Amino acid sequence: MTPPLSLYHLVPGESAVVKKLYCSGSIRRRLLDIGLTEQTRVICVGQSPAGDPKAFLIRGAVIALRREDSVNIVVEGKEKVNGIC
Repeated sequence: MTPPLSLYHLVPGESAVVKKLYCSGSIRRRLLDIGLTEQTRVICVGQSPAGDPKAFLIRGAVIALRREDSVNIVVEGKEKVNGIC
């Protein structure tokens, strides 16, 4: 069995579906407020030169997330997306 894949592991041009949010408190509320819920497709559209933060397309909005937040979001079904980056 493969280990769970976090949102942080996506690179620009890849997408996946959110399986579970393992965060709590205000960051969980913010993520839910921007539409990052289970079964949401997320596309990584860019990252800073240092690799952190990364930009994700979530329900039509581009949102930057730091590593410390994105590692707590488990995704599945990673695939390449053509024409995004």
